[in-house]
Amino acid sequence: MANSVYEKLLQCRDAVRKVTDFVPDVALVLGSGLGAFADNIRIEKEISYSDIPGFPVSTVPGHAGKFIFGYLDDKKIVCMKGRVHFYEGYDISDVVLPARLMKMLGAKILFLTNAAGGLGDGFAAGDLMLITDHVSIFAPNPLKGANIDELGPRFPDMSEVYSRDLQDIIRGVARENGIRLQEGVYCQLTGPSFESPAEIRLLKGLGVSAVGMSTVNEAIAANHMGMKICGVSCISNLAAGISDVPLCHEEVQEAADKAAPLFTKLVTESIRRFDVSDQEENRL
Repeated sequence: MANSVYEKLLQCRDAVRKVTDFVPDVALVLGSGLGAFADNIRIEKEISYSDIPGFPVSTVPGHAGKFIFGYLDDKKIVCMKGRVHFYEGYDISDVVLPARLMKMLGAKILFLTNAAGGLGDGFAAGDLMLITDHVSIFAPNPLKGANIDELGPRFPDMSEVYSRDLQDIIRGVARENGIRLQEGVYCQLTGPSFESPAEIRLLKGLGVSAVGMSTVNEAIAANHMGMKICGVSCISNLAAGISDVPLCHEEVQEAADKAAPLFTKLVTESIRRFDVSDQEENRL
């Protein structure tokens, strides 16, 4: 019996292929307030999510809701300008559909970004944090249910979700450009409410440095499909109980917007150094 999740994924792929035959090397997900990077791409094609039958559409302010296909120098990029979140009411399989689709279109590397609350000692709003690992026990696992063998194994290894090679490249870019780069473990909760001070104390005790409402489920799905993954969080605010200021989405967007120039520099220069030649060819 055909898997309905896989069938939907194939339908989305076919819909995109009717519009463009562009085959990307790198997939990039831009989170809240971090859409300015797309201005650096020599655009070949844009496709609104709403133009892809069955594709989940973002409802969050600051998320444009479209794919951008184009070039950053010689690198072929598919840029996801705005993502969908589990808290918007979508099934978890729809939340990770975009990441899976970008792999099916040819992308070998997935660069994830987000806006996050900071828990780490010495963290400040506006910092950028290299994601070195994640905690996923609070968000639904996108691999639950019947395994889609065409995508990956039933029990994928998670010992190096975030490529050490890509982390080293990002560190080097930050060092050479004088960009303050924190490092740490990212945790995804479901949202949409911000975390309580007690929840933040719990997460801090687990070794979490930043918390948000995205990214981990996408990383799990991409890892399942064999992609190389890296991620950077924009620390848009200090988490509840660490700061006395009440949290709001407007604050997240404002801090992300202020950090956008450094973020853009870090992502742009890192992607320029990514080596896609030795990656396994897409066979989906």
